[in-house]
Amino acid sequence: MKIAVVALGKIGLPLAVQFAKKGHQVIGCDVNQKTVDLINAGVEPFPGENFLAEYLAEVVNTGHLRATTDTSAAVTESDAVVIVVPLFVNDEGIPDFGWMDDATAKIAAGLKPGTLISYETTLPVGTTRNRFAPALEQGSGLQAGVDFHLVFSPERVLTGRVFADLRKYPKLVGGIDDASTAAGIAFYEAVLDFDDRPDLSEKNGVWNLGTSEASEMAKLAETTYRDVNIALANQFAIFAEGANIDIAKVIAASNSQPYSHIHQPGIAVGGHCIPIYPRFYLWNDPLATVVRSAREANAAMPAHAVKLLADEIGNLSGKRVAVLGISYRGGVKESAFSGVFGVVTALKARGADVLVQDPMYSDEEIVSLGFSPYTIGEPVDAVILQADHKEYKLLAKSNFPGLTGVVDGRRTFDPKNFEGTKFRVIGAGA
Repeated sequence: MKIAVVALGKIGLPLAVQFAKKGHQVIGCDVNQKTVDLINAGVEPFPGENFLAEYLAEVVNTGHLRATTDTSAAVTESDAVVIVVPLFVNDEGIPDFGWMDDATAKIAAGLKPGTLISYETTLPVGTTRNRFAPALEQGSGLQAGVDFHLVFSPERVLTGRVFADLRKYPKLVGGIDDASTAAGIAFYEAVLDFDDRPDLSEKNGVWNLGTSEASEMAKLAETTYRDVNIALANQFAIFAEGANIDIAKVIAASNSQPYSHIHQPGIAVGGHCIPIYPRFYLWNDPLATVVRSAREANAAMPAHAVKLLADEIGNLSGKRVAVLGISYRGGVKESAFSGVFGVVTALKARGADVLVQDPMYSDEEIVSLGFSPYTIGEPVDAVILQADHKEYKLLAKSNFPGLTGVVDGRRTFDPKNFEGTKFRVIGAGA
């Protein structure tokens, strides 16, 4: 089978490699020429994805994967097209379809009868049928559900462990009609392998969601549920701080019940998923007050971390404060919607001299993000830990000359290493 994968980012490229490892001929499409050149040389364009470097080199060397900037030409050659183009929202919570619309127009220009189109980018409910089907029809002159198949099948993986997650979680598929759904199921059964999961309600594999709307809703439901759960944990944490309770112990005890699963609190949850997808749901359902409140609660956590620091060491004006971690999650080089931005903004609002460090970013990259770089070992008055990189676990007071206060936003530091400083953990009493 010939497959085009549109957008070779941190989800799209591993997907393309997975399909190629199954023996299919894959053309990866991306607007970035540098990314395309690196892939065609068998070199991973970004770090942090387990097994990607070796798998990519393997499938490029065997000729099963090549990359191009010409999406329309790639689509013309392909039996199936998978789209993983990013979709964001603006400050008002309105989805910005610009990149998706551009990619869809290019796909339409190369679309031929009999092709399967699968959108994997998380979308508001109804988008596949009501926005992209008409756009594909208009650009191609073909009819969706008659001349080509169209499905929505959400990606359900985390960066850093994409290949493992592709095997672990059922692949959800829903089409604009029964024939499209059947074509989508047959496609994913041919390109994926699945772990045995006796804990699931049915056999792990490709699951028929019936319609594209149901498949879109499934992804929004699971990510929005997580956002609400995290918000509840964060509100528990703020109360626990005032009551001198360690919320981690409370959550561990609560999670001992089989029906309970409460997330650990933290500064913020970033990346392309949790901060964004609940806002897609709110775009569909603006009366979802619980979802809106949860999003607001989670977005407030960076400022809360700064308040904790000020409560401990007093006025932050003129104080040198190091923020550790640009990445939204430890071990992943990704800054999208990371809590670092809110932490830095809140510190600057209080007059602090803010410095930022991350082992995955060079000083030049840190400057390009608008931050001033910090080198561990330089004098600072305070530290806020934002990302749980493994490199931070063994840090101690001696690594920060002049240190007086610490806020650990991810329960990464060993408090014993910071004796003699004002040390606070989100969700723990003073």
